Amino acid sequence: MPSGRSSDRQQRRRGDGSSSTRGNGARRRSEAQTTAKRSGTRAGAQSGSRPRSKTGSRSETAGAFKLSSTRRAALLALLLCAMALSVSVPLRTYLSQRGELAAQEQQRTELVQQVRELELRKAQLSDPERVEAEARSRLGYVRPGETPYIVDLPGRPATPPTAPEPEEDGAWYSDLWKSLTGN
Repeated sequence: MPSGRSSDRQQRRRGDGSSSTRGNGARRRSEAQTTAKRSGTRAGAQSGSRPRSKTGSRSETAGAFKLSSTRRAALLALLLCAMALSVSVPLRTYLSQRGELAAQEQQRTELVQQVRELELRKAQLSDPERVEAEARSRLGYVRPGETPYIVDLPGRPATPPTAPEPEEDGAWYSDLWKSLTGN
């Protein structure tokens, strides 16, 4: 027997299983197909299975998994509800975190502005003359040997507070009632 391609072709035609190019699965399928052709059944079909209908392997109303259209619709609705619920929680978390992030960014910009103002105030107060002026104006400090003067400028005359009108002295039970009701 000559070696090479011609011998491989001859072995395949004869159905010889000693060819190294064909795997075990392919050999089994070809054997099942040949026996199925002889017996008149499909390859892979079990001999003790139910008889099939004449219209085909699936009925017209049954779907892919032999479910009625109502059951398929219910299954689809259930699947959509599960997907909506699985998306709703992360979406709600995302939206709330986005709002919190915007509030934090606003607070951050306010704090940065406040830091700038405080650094400017610190630079102003690093000058000793500015500190002295602040102490004199705000705290009323004077240097030793200086005489402080306080000048009261005439302004509006202060009105004395009005005294509450004396209450009429009533019976003890009316005083008690007024104290309880707040009148």
